[in-house]
Amino acid sequence: MSAPHRRLRALLATALLAFAAAAQAQPFRLIGYVTDGPAPLRLPAAQLDVVNFAFARVAPDGSVYLPDKVDPAHVHALVAHRADNAALKIVLSIGGWGAGNFSEAAATDEARTRFIDSGVALLHRFDLDGLDIDWEYPTLGDADISHSPDDRRNFTLLLEALRARLDREGKGQRHYLLTIAAAEGRFAEGLELPRIARSLDWINLMTYDFHGSLTPTTGHQSGLARSALAPADERTTEGAVRYFLEAGVPADKINVGVPFYGRRFGDVEPVDAGLYRRFGSEGGFIDWGEIVRSRLGAPGWERHWDAQAQVPWLWNPATRQLITYDDPQSLAIKADYVKRNKLGGIMYWEHRLDDGQLLDVLHKALHAR
Repeated sequence: MSAPHRRLRALLATALLAFAAAAQAQPFRLIGYVTDGPAPLRLPAAQLDVVNFAFARVAPDGSVYLPDKVDPAHVHALVAHRADNAALKIVLSIGGWGAGNFSEAAATDEARTRFIDSGVALLHRFDLDGLDIDWEYPTLGDADISHSPDDRRNFTLLLEALRARLDREGKGQRHYLLTIAAAEGRFAEGLELPRIARSLDWINLMTYDFHGSLTPTTGHQSGLARSALAPADERTTEGAVRYFLEAGVPADKINVGVPFYGRRFGDVEPVDAGLYRRFGSEGGFIDWGEIVRSRLGAPGWERHWDAQAQVPWLWNPATRQLITYDDPQSLAIKADYVKRNKLGGIMYWEHRLDDGQLLDVLHKALHAR
């Protein structure tokens, strides 16, 4: 081999090593969903990589719009947080539970064009960094929205056309993000995995709400692994990640979702501290801040820890009430799980529900060496 060829090979080897090192050093992303409120959000921008503003909606004709209750000034104020973190990405999330008209918006070339044109117009209006599609769920009518078996292919076509449009808008100078929120199992049957993953920067897994008003028993709403008391078909974070990996989604495009709230159950059978027992009433949601203020350490409330599921729960034997939730201990464990498995990062719902503790734990855990 000649000297020039040896030098070229050495340069190529050095470049490949540098590329591999850079890829390995790629930080795990931390993504927070935020909703609008009566006042602009105070955001610790330095702790976040991406903020998803929720939600824009889809009109019957397929166009994307901001609901009247959303104050555009608050969106501008959110974008202004880039002054505190130049790398912060602000993404507009479209949809949410019960948000319809996706099926119609994806059904034809004309409707897809309206969806894309209007979504891109909002992108430019607020100087955003991308779009997040939260269709819950293609082909399913669980949330009493329109749906069709054709949603599966049409959603793929919509995402591919949207990815192409965003690339054109960036003109090679700016990369606009395209992401979705999704869940595993039957909720993912309307997704053409891994084809859509090629169009997406990542997928935010909604690995929470595993137990609630529609389940026959209490249980962990966001267990990492299966509890010893849970049935064999229990939904878990590990199970959801495994589903998407086995479907062909790259690990670094998978973000684990965590809740900044708990779910409440009442009239629970007083066995096993209420865990995986029948209940008579479902008390809805309770945000983490309220759990800290009025439940943790309060008279009558017991904190329990599930060593298999790696999450806590609260039980009040006198009132037979149970709360399933995540706390700093369980979130640190989930962050370690993400890092060990070289996943993309962590997403949480929702920023206003935190008192600062949970975001702080996630940020420190994801960035710890």
